[in-house]
Amino acid sequence: MAATPRELVFQTLNFEGPARAPRQLWALPWADMYHPDALKRIRAEFPDDIIGIGGYNSVYPKTYGDPHRIGEYTDEWGCTFINIQDGVIGEVKTPLVRDWEADVARIHIPAEWIAIDRDAINRNCAATDRFTTAGCCPRPFEQLQFLRGTAELYADLTDPTTAMKRFVSEMHRFYCELLSAWAATDVDALMFMDDWGSQRNLLIRPAMWRELFKPMYRDYSQIAHAAGKKLFMHSDGHILSIYPDLIEIGVDAVNSQLFCMGVENLAPYAGKITFWGEIDRQHLLPEATVDEISEAVDLVHRTLWHNGGCFAQCEFGAAARPENVRQVFAQWNEITIGNGVNT
Repeated sequence: MAATPRELVFQTLNFEGPARAPRQLWALPWADMYHPDALKRIRAEFPDDIIGIGGYNSVYPKTYGDPHRIGEYTDEWGCTFINIQDGVIGEVKTPLVRDWEADVARIHIPAEWIAIDRDAINRNCAATDRFTTAGCCPRPFEQLQFLRGTAELYADLTDPTTAMKRFVSEMHRFYCELLSAWAATDVDALMFMDDWGSQRNLLIRPAMWRELFKPMYRDYSQIAHAAGKKLFMHSDGHILSIYPDLIEIGVDAVNSQLFCMGVENLAPYAGKITFWGEIDRQHLLPEATVDEISEAVDLVHRTLWHNGGCFAQCEFGAAARPENVRQVFAQWNEITIGNGVNT
């Protein structure tokens, strides 16, 4: 009997030779605004094997505006984003925190997120044969940037004040409590994210990352694995220097920009962590030919597939060509269904 999507994902994560690479398409609102018919066709032809489960909160924190439309949007923490393009997310231009001692009271930590309807979540998990991920996503580094401003935060990290340390500890306790709430449900995986890379390097010194942020992520891993869940992470940019750390703390799958780092440079980690995509969205998906997309998928499979350990994943975002997005999934099927899948 054929494996269910959920079983395929577990086989891939556990390097057990799945019958094909599991699929997941990340479609930004931009794709639905500008290519709705193409997006529907791709989803129908290549349905996701991984789905997110909603939070079912009894109370929601206040937000204002639409995060994906031109104008202003204020999020659950009180950060206001300015957006100049429909279909994507804007930027914070005026951070809440000018002084950690004076301005922390202006921050709303969204404790409402913790009050989830566990029974409703479990019913949704039971009603699908797909692999399910939690409807929460801690992002401590990025959240600090939204609150403080990127340049100011970088300066703060070199010599954090007592007030800043106190807030970071409070934020971390909140994220751990949030993940623990989700770990008590029937979802298959927890996840977190932080964009850590520039085009060439980590945004801060690896030693600083290991001192300040790695311990937080280790706590997330322990929460997930103690409950029998997998742990997924997303990070944009060149994060090659921290791949060994992510493996060490037990991250099961990481979504990162393989082509930014050089696919061949990631070969030492094949069979040690699952590569949750992706096919390059900076240049290939917007600019390449369909044949070049096939070559890119072949390169990832040849270099990183190890009886599993790779997901067929890409992002349908701004400027991506629909035919290229479709080809990502078509090519993964071509090379993993009955064509040396267990190599």
